[in-house]
Amino acid sequence: MPKNTKYTAKQPDPDGRITYTPEEDAVWRDLVAQQQPNVERFAAQPFLEGQKKLNLPADRVPQCTDVSRALLAATGWRVEPVPALIGFARFFEMLSERTFPAASFIRSREDFDYIEEPDIFHEIYGHTPLLTDPRFARFSQVIGETGCSCAPADYAWLIRLYWFTVEFGLIRENGAIKALGSGLASSPGELRHSIEEPSVVRKPFDVIDILRTPYRIDINQPIYFVLEDVEQLLDAATRDLMQDIKQAQALGLHAPTYPPYKKVS
Repeated sequence: MPKNTKYTAKQPDPDGRITYTPEEDAVWRDLVAQQQPNVERFAAQPFLEGQKKLNLPADRVPQCTDVSRALLAATGWRVEPVPALIGFARFFEMLSERTFPAASFIRSREDFDYIEEPDIFHEIYGHTPLLTDPRFARFSQVIGETGCSCAPADYAWLIRLYWFTVEFGLIRENGAIKALGSGLASSPGELRHSIEEPSVVRKPFDVIDILRTPYRIDINQPIYFVLEDVEQLLDAATRDLMQDIKQAQALGLHAPTYPPYKKVS
């Protein structure tokens, strides 16, 4: 994740509600209008079903309190506003407590098509639909519980499993590949890229392979992993992930398939 941000967190009032400006509500409205047709075409059924359960507003930024009410009824999860960036330790702790951290700001018009750090559009529009499904909610909680048992040196290894599933996972449905990850659902460009780009490598889901696969957060992914069904994710949640991390560390990272970061002079 990025180490700094130009955005400032918005603070909730005593009732947990945040005041957004008309301009910020308009950004949410236009993002939904742009992305929803793509989601309906490319996203997997669990995501689309989660959208129906939440019935998020299309014309204004949702309130975390309202989203939490729906999630609590569905899976016992809730959403909590946080600063733009939190560390891995706090992130894993919140997941283990069935609490999803939602950056409270929304991107500016300048960053409309791409923002490196997560904003509330990514967090709410992208993540919360899957959290209405007990299977994905449980997997996220297991990632959090495992992270709480990790040494800091292990964080980057574990987060790859989250990155290539919850954030950028694909799944096969009725013979077609569909987008499952929240990062894909909230990204206009990468959603289509993940499904249609011929240069993309789409690999079978494999926990050890995923843990060994490096990634960059600032480009469209060159590699995605494809679940054959949701049961594979549930099976992964029952594994000894700490042992998997040790095995992956012993084997070492795969060579990156993406270009290196450009140094800024």
